[in-house]
Amino acid sequence: MLSVRFWGDRGSIPCPGPATVTYGGNTSCLEIRADQRLVIVDFGTGIKPFGDWLMANDFKKGPIDADIFITHTHWDHIMGFPMFTPIFIPTSKLRIRGPVSYEDDTLEAIIGAQLSYRYWPIRQSELSAQIEYDQIRETSLDLGGGLWVTTKYLNHPILCLGYRFEYRGKSIVTAYDNEPFRNLFPVDPADPGYDEDAAREGALVAREENEKLLRFFLNADILVHDSQYTASEYESHLGWGHSSYEHAINSANKARVKKLVLFHHDPNRTDRQLEQLENEYRSRIRGKTGMEIMMAREGLTVEA
Repeated sequence: MLSVRFWGDRGSIPCPGPATVTYGGNTSCLEIRADQRLVIVDFGTGIKPFGDWLMANDFKKGPIDADIFITHTHWDHIMGFPMFTPIFIPTSKLRIRGPVSYEDDTLEAIIGAQLSYRYWPIRQSELSAQIEYDQIRETSLDLGGGLWVTTKYLNHPILCLGYRFEYRGKSIVTAYDNEPFRNLFPVDPADPGYDEDAAREGALVAREENEKLLRFFLNADILVHDSQYTASEYESHLGWGHSSYEHAINSANKARVKKLVLFHHDPNRTDRQLEQLENEYRSRIRGKTGMEIMMAREGLTVEA
């Protein structure tokens, strides 16, 4: 069985409080299970309750052994690392993989920098777990036991990877933080910076990159897609590296996705607003597609 459970689904910053109880206020953390294999995507603040759950459940059966994939190193996706209990347990085996932008620091240094006395009472050198780090790009990796992962660059201000996990004919794809590729060159001939060849080439490249993502999503059993904005909100957030609900739904439908989970909720979005949007988008597609759509919420488990 291949499944995903959500421990954190917010973007940008944690937002606990009475208005976020139902869908949750923790930042990005996914638990993926391929039968007994454990995969974690992102070290957002959701990793804290997940780590506690692992210690109360999985740890009774043996040491924690996990493959961990970081989408990118923005703070909301790694800030829970110092609070992940298994990193303090000597028998834990953690393989952490992810991209690093054009910087001198390694993945280990970026994540571990949070464990310094100016931020935290414990240093990275004091961790007890067996931790391996691997900086990755676009690739395919055999994780063993029939579990594979394929990576794809997304459109975000720093290097960010989407992940496609495949196991026994089932697939789960993550695509966040991601913004639709668009033509960055002026297209109006009256614009002083207009260049016909550049405008044409820009449109072609944007279309090709968006088509690559559709192929990456193709026939996925579950797609977890960035949807921080509505279509109208997106227009005032161009270049921020996030998608609209409409774009996520249209892309998933084109790629013949079976289940779409809308993810990376804006920190200002309340439970009531998310529920209203979920009902609205479900009603829009009712009878037009067999795809199932849902809002990510903490505790939600979806089977491929």
